[in-house]
Amino acid sequence: MSKTLVVSISGVRGIFGAGLDPEVIVRFASAYGRWILGQAGAKPVVVVGRDARVSGPVCMDMVMRTLQSHGIDVIDAGLATTPTVEMAVIAEGASGGIVLSASHNPAEWNALKLLNEKGEFLPPAEAEAVISLSNHGAESWTTWDAIGEQDTKDYLPGHIDAVCALDGIDPDVIAGRDFRIVVDAVNSVGGIALPALLKRLGVRDEHIIRLHCDPTGRFAHPAEPLPQNLTEIIERVGTEKADLGLVVDPDADRLALIADGGIYVSEELTQVLAADFWWQRHRGPFATNLSSSRAIEDVAARHGEKVYRSAVGEINVVERMKEVGATIGGEGNGGVILPDLHYGRDALVGTALILQHLANTGLKLSEWVADMPVYHIVKLKTDIGEKDPEALLARMAERYAGERISTIDGVKVDLDEGWVHMRKSNTEPIIRVYAEASTAEAATGLGTRFMAELLS
Repeated sequence: MSKTLVVSISGVRGIFGAGLDPEVIVRFASAYGRWILGQAGAKPVVVVGRDARVSGPVCMDMVMRTLQSHGIDVIDAGLATTPTVEMAVIAEGASGGIVLSASHNPAEWNALKLLNEKGEFLPPAEAEAVISLSNHGAESWTTWDAIGEQDTKDYLPGHIDAVCALDGIDPDVIAGRDFRIVVDAVNSVGGIALPALLKRLGVRDEHIIRLHCDPTGRFAHPAEPLPQNLTEIIERVGTEKADLGLVVDPDADRLALIADGGIYVSEELTQVLAADFWWQRHRGPFATNLSSSRAIEDVAARHGEKVYRSAVGEINVVERMKEVGATIGGEGNGGVILPDLHYGRDALVGTALILQHLANTGLKLSEWVADMPVYHIVKLKTDIGEKDPEALLARMAERYAGERISTIDGVKVDLDEGWVHMRKSNTEPIIRVYAEASTAEAATGLGTRFMAELLS
């Protein structure tokens, strides 16, 4: 098996035993520990949690023991969603956190996702500092009598309590709707978290149909919540006559929806539906990334609100949200970010917002979706070989300088008939080309046209 390791500002990820080896895990955990020691004023504490991957316990032990060997106290959050760990850092007033999860990557992958003292992913400068420490600098192991201590806590109940305490969330109203819901958690931590949340929101246990909710880490289907991977739950929502289906990725920060009758709802609409509900009680702008659907602008206009765009990546969206004072934000991959809870994508809060709206209005999910703008996104890529991606993108920016364009992350060209976003890959000699239009055919045509222009 070839070695696979990806190091970026999002952390380090790879195939366990074939790139993400014990030496790599220890090296990066040590670099993060040394960075934490340089940031913390008092004795630092780091919260560590993981999704259900088979390699998780081994990776987590190595991470915690490495941190303790630097004199850092650790709190073992056990099987925990990424947003749960983020909230745990805040609740503990901890110095930071590490999540062992490779998100939607296959089961053989794992990753160290690094959080700061705010429970947020490291901004680029901080992430680069950790990467630099992983490549340079002397180790700073502690002495035998100063080894960090370890505690164990379950933060899910507190996470759920905080969701239920949000303004506008009323479990009694949700209970009155007597929802019947299918949950697909791809045999990871969402299989623990989502049923617990639903019961707290008033959904009867016998009306929670669990599909792949056993946290074995052996994924029952490809982990990314795309329609081609969700044929089983789509069928099950129909046969069970369920009100809706909820699908999460392995660390439960992304939420995809299946409407009544077994209709896949684009991940792009998760943040749009959440905002449509939130804006009924809370004023303020929205922030999302450049590659997310313009449906959010259409819905924002209905509420008299503005939408701001950022570079792709959760931390970039979070930074933009803070800049503009966004009341809600997210990404088109099913991520909902609600500052009233915390600055991180959170499938649990997304679920609560969706259910509350359906309970308040009496609508079926299919009826609510039918009132949303209709767009289609295609995601393409073109091999550029030895060509300079920056030069290719600069040429496209110059060619379309007369249009509405953004160059904060590659080049995005916003046309009346749709938009195209072109970004270079950090790991492959390719340029990714995302395009959106009112029909799939138009989006494909737009994306194909720009790919050809890139290389012409």
